[in-house]
Amino acid sequence: MATARDLMHPGCTCVKSDGTVAEAARLMAELDVGALPICGAEDDKIKGVVTDRDIVVRVVAVGRDPETFTVDRLPQGRLILADANEDADITIAKMKEHQVHRVPVIDEGRLVGIIALADIAQRMPESVTGELVDAISA
Repeated sequence: MATARDLMHPGCTCVKSDGTVAEAARLMAELDVGALPICGAEDDKIKGVVTDRDIVVRVVAVGRDPETFTVDRLPQGRLILADANEDADITIAKMKEHQVHRVPVIDEGRLVGIIALADIAQRMPESVTGELVDAISA
């Protein structure tokens, strides 16, 4: 049976919670990703996730300065995480229930990777991917 570790994209770069939105955007462009985990400036523990959509809708579109607005000021909902050793079906169920496209993966409290919808599409049967897309889009 597959685990979250089997699905995840290993090695995940964080943006520090005191980093600016502009820094996060530049890092996303450099890494060619649409989201970054937010890690504490002091403790490296995951605090949330910033997406390219957050940057556009919650900063740029409302006239905030991305060079001074820090990522820790972005509203964060409940953080949904996957344990690296949990069954992949549990992880996918979390994504469906909370309608999220990405889930950070932790192992013993440390961030070890991230699972995106694209990872599911590449590693799971089409039916699983289809059900997940339906659930997220509802």
